[in-house]
Amino acid sequence: MKQLAQNLRTGETLLLDVPVPLARKGCLLIKTRKSLVSAGTERMLVRFSKANFLLKARQQPDKLRLVIDKIRTDGFWKTTRSVLRRLDQVLPLGYCNVGNVVALGEGVEGFTIGDRVVSNGPHAEVVCVPVNLVAKIPENLPDGAAAFTVLGAVGLHGVRLLAPALGERVAVVGLGLIGLIVVDLLRAQGCEVIGIEPDEGRRRLAEEKGIRAFDPLKSTGRFISEQSGEMDGVIITASSGSGKVISMVSAICRKRGKIVLIGDVPLRLNRADFYHKELTFQVSCAYGPGRYDHAYEEQGVDYPLPYVRWTMNRNFQEILRLLGNGALDVKPLITDIVPLENCSGIYQRNSRSLGTLIDYSGKCNTRETVIQSADNARTFQKVVAAIVGAGNFASMTLLPCLRGKCIRYIASSGGLRAAELAAKYGISRVATDYDEILKDDEVNLIIIATRHDQHVSIAADAIRAGKHVFVEKPLSIDFRGVETVKSALQNAPWPVFLTVGFNRRYAPHITKLRELLGGCPMNVVITVNAGYILGNSWIHDSARGGGRLVGEACHFIDLVAWIAESRITEVCTHALAVHGCMSSENATVLLKLENGSTGTVHYFSNGHSGYPKERIEVHSLGRTVVLDDYKVLRGYGFKGFAEMRMDTGKGHREQFDRLFECISAETMPLMPIEDIWNSSRATLAARDSMWTGGWVKVL
Repeated sequence: MKQLAQNLRTGETLLLDVPVPLARKGCLLIKTRKSLVSAGTERMLVRFSKANFLLKARQQPDKLRLVIDKIRTDGFWKTTRSVLRRLDQVLPLGYCNVGNVVALGEGVEGFTIGDRVVSNGPHAEVVCVPVNLVAKIPENLPDGAAAFTVLGAVGLHGVRLLAPALGERVAVVGLGLIGLIVVDLLRAQGCEVIGIEPDEGRRRLAEEKGIRAFDPLKSTGRFISEQSGEMDGVIITASSGSGKVISMVSAICRKRGKIVLIGDVPLRLNRADFYHKELTFQVSCAYGPGRYDHAYEEQGVDYPLPYVRWTMNRNFQEILRLLGNGALDVKPLITDIVPLENCSGIYQRNSRSLGTLIDYSGKCNTRETVIQSADNARTFQKVVAAIVGAGNFASMTLLPCLRGKCIRYIASSGGLRAAELAAKYGISRVATDYDEILKDDEVNLIIIATRHDQHVSIAADAIRAGKHVFVEKPLSIDFRGVETVKSALQNAPWPVFLTVGFNRRYAPHITKLRELLGGCPMNVVITVNAGYILGNSWIHDSARGGGRLVGEACHFIDLVAWIAESRITEVCTHALAVHGCMSSENATVLLKLENGSTGTVHYFSNGHSGYPKERIEVHSLGRTVVLDDYKVLRGYGFKGFAEMRMDTGKGHREQFDRLFECISAETMPLMPIEDIWNSSRATLAARDSMWTGGWVKVL
């Protein structure tokens, strides 16, 4: 199928061939009929991607500060490569979609195959959208009008936040698509409305609706107030880099007036403007309550109507009702209808155009899940691998380490990111359903780089299919998952190798460190300055990521056992308590090992970004060895060794080189299977200890 996307680094708008997505649990698969281009949001993304590196940095000062901090710790060239890799990706465009339901994911109710629906799906021939982001279209409403539903919901939510009363005067600043829809919504609510817009054509459209529109380039706030009276409220739908917008709207507001921001303008507020009038200012978030809430969007958990009357989905339904009964008339807003095959240059069109609809009239095979190009695989390979997952880890770390190796497939549920990475790294096939990969007899290694909660099911399926498995850490986020994988291995059709991505085992510095120590009883102390991750990240969700202790600190629990050359028998965890609640991202884990060694893992997110990320200290038999950030290894008390300096990384490349060698040679697995069970169970026991207190035995 075809999908419209934007390359963040080059600024190129692309019409890509990507696999049809799967109908995931709680989602609908929709074949698109029409989609609407959001002139403001989408063109803003295009402008950002076309900007040079310096302009991109100036537009995101918060991220620029993070880059500067990273330069201090990692160096200029390493940071530059990291930033360029993050920018070198494509993003889907669009979020106003109309189509027919062609498949229902598990658990979806209230829809049937063939229903005509609106959703916030992107510009693509087939989209997969969670049920709470989909609404049925009334029979009498044409596709072109229905395509305005999502943008209309953005405006409606802003109006609800303003809460204007009958007869109040309201100004709408910015008469683009959302602004003109907001005008109609306010008038339907009995408000006296004025518009403020620099474009003459858009002012003319507003005047045809019967409202007076002012040019802000020629009219001061005082002049507007003299002509129309002071405003009870203002809704800003404009996208502008000028700091004068807020100053002007505060000037036209009455005392105790309200301002709601839907658009994108600099928030340089003058305290005096707001102080003397006691103005209220609020920023509106997208389509309404539920947006960016994982439980609502991805799990389909609705907010109870008595407590949250207008969720984002109920806003969709209300816009559809208003479009259906004529209270909202969007026909004058449609300026262009462009066939999908001609839309790659759609953002270079006249910037003054308003509603551009993309028409999808071509045929699309909704059963297609694999795209095949010229196969670059050799006729026979001892290791033919497939990657499942196309997120940041796969793109930033995994694929650069696998250059030169035979990768036949890359799969992701959405397809777009996998298609992009396949083109970049010369991978011949792209899939959305990993079952297609498991049926390929020549593929003998499955590399799993998905979200943590998906590791167990994919690993178990691959093992049952007789494939060797590499799964990025952690193996599982619960004990049941460990047992599931263990059972699959015991019942595999033939011997297969299981490897977990504990890459630090294979870093050259760790190899030298183990060689120096020789497995004697020791004390191992690992301090990890992990850095802060926003609270809404999936890694913090116990059901998806397992928390940072399970999802990330597992690396260092395994590393203690590897350095000590012994298995862990007991663990005890204490975490920092903030407001009476313990956090797994600020924890200390104590470890007892079979050979009498002890380990301590300090995993903290509350340290300074300038401090080294990882520091390892080992004390044994009057000797000490210290490793800082996998760059400098220093020995104290070792005959013939004092220091080893090299910046070779944390063992990712060495790990895959050795894994492919093991599979090719068909000898021993890279990781002893008992090491995998021990490190996985010790990590889960550490989490249990954090909640129960005291030592927990590792079974």
